[in-house]
Amino acid sequence: MSKPPKRRLKVFQAPFGFYDTVVAAPSRAAALRAWGTHQDLFASGQAAEISDPETVAIAVRHPEVVLKRAVGSKDAFAVEATSLPDVPAPQPKAARAKPERAPVKAVKPAKPVDRRALDAAEALVRKVDQDRKAEEARFREREAALEAQRTAAQEAYVVERKAATAALVKAREAFRRAGGSD
Repeated sequence: MSKPPKRRLKVFQAPFGFYDTVVAAPSRAAALRAWGTHQDLFASGQAAEISDPETVAIAVRHPEVVLKRAVGSKDAFAVEATSLPDVPAPQPKAARAKPERAPVKAVKPAKPVDRRALDAAEALVRKVDQDRKAEEARFREREAALEAQRTAAQEAYVVERKAATAALVKAREAFRRAGGSD
């Protein structure tokens, strides 16, 4: 029996909270699944493939398992991080050094920019919009007049059709009484 071919594993790194993490996986999608995220960390630049031989060797021994170490630490990656992140202790307000402000240079007031061309272009856009609104209003008036004509024509048709139908019925009855057949 032949052995199934081994999957080629790549090693990917991303920070999560206080930890740097690595995972050996066959693809970026598999790495994202191992990290438990649906967000594409590779597209945003938060995750990347790495090639550090020492880290790669550790990660490929644990395929698709997330290995951690404290952020900023040089410790080896492990299934459970053994060190805590090095977070500086908060300093009292008095001990914090205030950054010195650079002296403010006197700035010459800028020469006012000529707005005439911009104002003219804005006025032209307003005029084009107003003209279009007026044109639409004229279209609506014409449509209303046409609809009124259509309604009047339909009503006249109905009246004429009823009269013509009544005349047809009357003529047919007279024809039958006279002895004719359809």
